[in-house]
Amino acid sequence: MSSIAGIGTDLLRVDRIARIVDRHGDRFAQRILGADEQTVHARRAARDPRRGVLYLATRFAAKEAFSKAIGLGIHMPMTWSRVQILNRRGGAPEIHLSGPLKDWYDARFGAAHVSMTDESDVVAAFVVVESLSSQ
Repeated sequence: MSSIAGIGTDLLRVDRIARIVDRHGDRFAQRILGADEQTVHARRAARDPRRGVLYLATRFAAKEAFSKAIGLGIHMPMTWSRVQILNRRGGAPEIHLSGPLKDWYDARFGAAHVSMTDESDVVAAFVVVESLSSQ
């Protein structure tokens, strides 16, 4: 039986992200998103710029929530692009880690679970990180 090692949440106003996108354009997406997320973002933004902003906002919030759940904030080895929030085939989001963050995380924690929601003006994310199971 696993136990909870950490919980993180984040609430974010969409207009905050929209203003950043207006000011910095694609540079913001490239800084915040991993390679796979950038591909999804580009498709969504091409269809509807608002969907692109919502995608950025939900991913930003989920990464903030994840960083809180693991107790690091945005400090090494935690970086924006080393955490990707990608949807499974059925649509549920899941956390994918890479590089030094994955190694650091795997030595300390078990499964991570993420939930995100968005409205026209706000997004929210909630992350639960399990303890390593004793074997």
